[in-house]
Amino acid sequence: MNGTLRHVGLLALSSLSLLLVACPEPEAEDTSSGSETTDGDTTAAPTDSGSTGSTGSSSDSSTSTVDSSSTGEDTTTGTVEPRSWVLVGNTRGDDVIRIDAETGLIDGTMVAAGTGGLYHPDTLLIRDGMLYVASGDTPETSAILRFDATTGDLVDTFIMGGGLHRPYGFAFGGDGMIYVASFLTDELLRYDDTTGDFVDVFASGDGMPGGLNGPNDVKLGPDGALYVSTQGSVAMDGMPTFPGLPSEVLRFDLGTGQSTVHVQQPTPLPDSLGFVSMLGVAFGPDCDGGACDLYTTDFAGGLRRHDAMGAVVWEVSTSYVMGAATGALAFGSDGEIYVPAFDTADDTGPGVLLRFDAATGDPLPGDGLSGAIFVGPDSALVRPIGVAFVVEPQ
Repeated sequence: MNGTLRHVGLLALSSLSLLLVACPEPEAEDTSSGSETTDGDTTAAPTDSGSTGSTGSSSDSSTSTVDSSSTGEDTTTGTVEPRSWVLVGNTRGDDVIRIDAETGLIDGTMVAAGTGGLYHPDTLLIRDGMLYVASGDTPETSAILRFDATTGDLVDTFIMGGGLHRPYGFAFGGDGMIYVASFLTDELLRYDDTTGDFVDVFASGDGMPGGLNGPNDVKLGPDGALYVSTQGSVAMDGMPTFPGLPSEVLRFDLGTGQSTVHVQQPTPLPDSLGFVSMLGVAFGPDCDGGACDLYTTDFAGGLRRHDAMGAVVWEVSTSYVMGAATGALAFGSDGEIYVPAFDTADDTGPGVLLRFDAATGDPLPGDGLSGAIFVGPDSALVRPIGVAFVVEPQ
């Protein structure tokens, strides 16, 4: 079963410069159904994904460098050690928080709740000293907001209009365009990457297998193609429906607009929510160093690594409790992967941040914690989906 606005599908069950790695979120969903939804959060299948992950390009990746006055100093040598943070977007807290990537301590709020109209934030991305955040779940509120990546202050509403309805993932295409997944219209929209002006509809869903059905995360690959995860839902009158289509990762040729299925729907993991809803997409963990596999998260529970042909290399569970849902993913600077997650039994309750080894998929828990839990459960994490990794410049 696939998800809706980050998983309206739960209902169906019953029937980074700052190095920044960002990830999108399946939102406006009702986790009781197994998928994400947009506003009422009645989920049938996960739809909010934050689809925010690294793109393999230093200019449009979730790993970025940002100036900060806060540093750690080695008192023995007198050298200043750069700090790193994990940024997490709370889809029910309507804010972005900052977590110390070394200690796991929550370092405070990066973007305060509701700043600039921030609502149900999904994908996070750092570029040119600004934090871009997908926000909103109605045609009137849907936007890409920009904040100062150091202070968290609002810069502007960069993208709005053009038929955008519940933005999830987005990516700079390197061709003067920014591509945005409009989840509740099943479209991939193009905007001018300098002015934010709407350009056109690049691709649309067709309600058929292999189509742009419930677009979630969007990433520019190392080959210059665009990779888009789909939930397998079909939008009707501003709501996702689930006709049984597969959840996949599509590859779009930016020159021709033609798409192919790069990753077919995998088998649900045994302790997942019982369906598959592809959410986060990221290339890494070190594309500049030649380590550039495709990694995906599954809102219904799962983290997978894929080879160049899209086949699964390994897969691990992200279900830290029965009924857990999974957000996007971001790579750290030491070969780790950060993945937010939460309990669908209470999506306003305390969530967690998971950590895994990017090479093996082995869990990397925080001090005194078990499994893959790096942070939490903590009340500062409220249905977390979007995630990004930031390293302070030296």
